[in-house]
Amino acid sequence: MAKVSEKFNFRNMTKKDVLNWMLNNAIYLVLIALFIVIVSVSPDFISLRNFTNILSQASTRIIMALGVGGIIVAKGTDLSLGRQVGFAAVVSASLLQAPDYAYKMYPDLPQLNIFIPILIAMLATCAFSLINGYVVAKFKVDPFIATLGMMIIVYGFTSIYFDRPPYGAQPIGGLDPIFTNFAQGDFSLGIIRIPYLIIYSIIVTVIVWMLWNKTKFGKNIFAIGGNQEAAIVSGVNVFKYTLMVFGLAGLLYGLGGSLEAARIGTATNNTGNMYELDAIAACIVGGLSFNGGIGKISGIVTGVLIFQVIAYGLNFIGVTPYMQNVIKGLIIIIAVAIDSRKYAMKK
Repeated sequence: MAKVSEKFNFRNMTKKDVLNWMLNNAIYLVLIALFIVIVSVSPDFISLRNFTNILSQASTRIIMALGVGGIIVAKGTDLSLGRQVGFAAVVSASLLQAPDYAYKMYPDLPQLNIFIPILIAMLATCAFSLINGYVVAKFKVDPFIATLGMMIIVYGFTSIYFDRPPYGAQPIGGLDPIFTNFAQGDFSLGIIRIPYLIIYSIIVTVIVWMLWNKTKFGKNIFAIGGNQEAAIVSGVNVFKYTLMVFGLAGLLYGLGGSLEAARIGTATNNTGNMYELDAIAACIVGGLSFNGGIGKISGIVTGVLIFQVIAYGLNFIGVTPYMQNVIKGLIIIIAVAIDSRKYAMKK
């Protein structure tokens, strides 16, 4: 234990040790600096209302990130996440427009129980993701390429579905109030109002945590990501579990996309655009490794919250969306560079 204490004793650290520590934690230093800048520009940013808004907006992102997080643990990635979210949003919104809305996509469709369209959207995105998993596991196609192709395919399907007569490509609005309240509603806890979305994200987080930490499924995806050859020798069915981790991701994309449509009250074929980069970056910032076999649910949640605080804060102080994209891109590059550096140092 004495050696461990000395390792983290800053008094005994050399300049090289300090530099290594700063490099390994550069992403957190950058994020802390951004937070300090935001608070310095606008101290009003720190408020209960903003905190609640951040948690509410982060809730759907957490659900999506939990999906791609499992794929990253299994040493993969998924560039189709954002487009699958958009597909789910468009499908669920088109089936859950208010009965008296003048521009319904399906004028003769009776009012549906909100869970039916959400389930349809989840099954559709699960099917897309299972195809991804099949191509990766069966034909050994790199996940980057397989999911890149699926990203384009899903966007094509979404655009075809979205640009339909008689009204053509216009935002799908007039959503059923029951559907929007399902995501936008909240309840009181003393003086605090808790959005429903936070509860949904907590439930999903607990379920995925159980799958990762208390089931054979979780044990095997970590084994596949850590060393696939060793996993095969140990009797792990790589094909089966690759399909399972992609299928679970698809279900979560569908749920997240449906909730996102209800949260913002509309959907277009561009809903979910670039969400995959936010989710993947949040996972890497949260401690998951592109080299597989490493990661915690708490890390994913933390990563999403960090990104959401920064994004909300930059909006709060009036930073343009273009500059926000520059900052996000830099954060992604730094996070991946640090992950690669840590992996190289272990070899």
